[in-house]
Amino acid sequence: MCFICGRVFVQFVPQQLSVLSCNSPLRASERQRLAQRETKQRSQTGSKEGGATDKEPKNKGFNSRMNVAKTGYRVFSANSSAACTELAKKITERLGVELGKSVVFQESNRETRVDVKESVRGQTIFIIQTIPRDVNTAIMELLIMAYALKTSCAKNIIGVIPYFPYSKQCKMRKRGSIVCKLLASMLARAGLTHIITMDLHQKEIQGFFSFPVDNLRASPFLIQYIQEEIPDYRNAIIVAKSPAAAKRAQSYAERLRLGLAVIHGEAQCSESDMADGRHSPPSVRNTTGHTGLELPLMMAKEKPPITVVGDVGGRIAIIVDDIIDDVGDFVAAAEILKERGAYKIYIMATHGLLSADAPRLIEESAIDEVVVTNTVPHEVQKLQCPKIKTVDVSMILAEAIRRIHNGESMAYLFRNITVDD
Repeated sequence: MCFICGRVFVQFVPQQLSVLSCNSPLRASERQRLAQRETKQRSQTGSKEGGATDKEPKNKGFNSRMNVAKTGYRVFSANSSAACTELAKKITERLGVELGKSVVFQESNRETRVDVKESVRGQTIFIIQTIPRDVNTAIMELLIMAYALKTSCAKNIIGVIPYFPYSKQCKMRKRGSIVCKLLASMLARAGLTHIITMDLHQKEIQGFFSFPVDNLRASPFLIQYIQEEIPDYRNAIIVAKSPAAAKRAQSYAERLRLGLAVIHGEAQCSESDMADGRHSPPSVRNTTGHTGLELPLMMAKEKPPITVVGDVGGRIAIIVDDIIDDVGDFVAAAEILKERGAYKIYIMATHGLLSADAPRLIEESAIDEVVVTNTVPHEVQKLQCPKIKTVDVSMILAEAIRRIHNGESMAYLFRNITVDD
């Protein structure tokens, strides 16, 4: 404020507010003192900014935003044998990530021990578990690995199980149990939140789980093999080795625009496999009680003579199924097809378990080639029988992992696949 005229003049100076009066110039000493103060404040501000700039490279690895959590995904293998980790390595190579660091081994008393060697807190974890011959050990490895990751605060635990074990025990048989449902409950309790599998023995198995299940298909890869590796496949016919496999064979036949044949008779499933759980009364009729109750007696089944519905003469026979384990039925079907005039016989299956003497029986049979995917390790069987060929399905498994992690739709992996497939 000017003490003469009463007006107020305000002058803004960086880091300084000065109040001047009109017709009252500052003295030289005051101007010098203000200039020195401005210079000092500017030098202090510059030194602070420079100090922060100098320290920034030193703290480059430190995340100053402590409230922002970094989330990612890791891929682990729960197998203790080196042969079973081959599929996991192929999947991680396609994804461009490293396999998670963990140790899975068997104690001297055959107990399974799992040790995760890196932090998984807040991350989405994919466990790749292929099932070798020792099925029960593989299941325990998967359960213990999932529980170890759960207790290590993993955000989501997704199991990649290309061949789901015990899938054939999905129905009640006499006084048995539905083991597949039991296994589904165990996986949920261990901490799994999602499963990626391939060609379940029965699609209804998905209803046993309390979390999502993606049942991928291997048929596109097997159909591609037929088109590229079988000469003159247009002269082939798709064969179902039993009426129960006719639906799957029909799907292949319609996609390849080929004919369909079905083997009916001795080669079909036994009576014990077709039981639905109500075969519990004793075989001897007891008429001591409830004499007034007369139930109609069920007639015993009689298998008809083996027949082939469809013409296979002079053609390539391609037998398709989801699992090839005990090859007895396949060998018998190949002999029948040879008798009916088929000059080449191929077997296409998703899961090549090939247990017991399967390689030797295939080598000595009329089968020309057995084509399976690498959902189950079978390198030893391939050394014993050169007729066994492998189709790699790591591409679709890696793509499923990528889409689930990124929250993308899985519809692309199921395109042109109907409910009956």
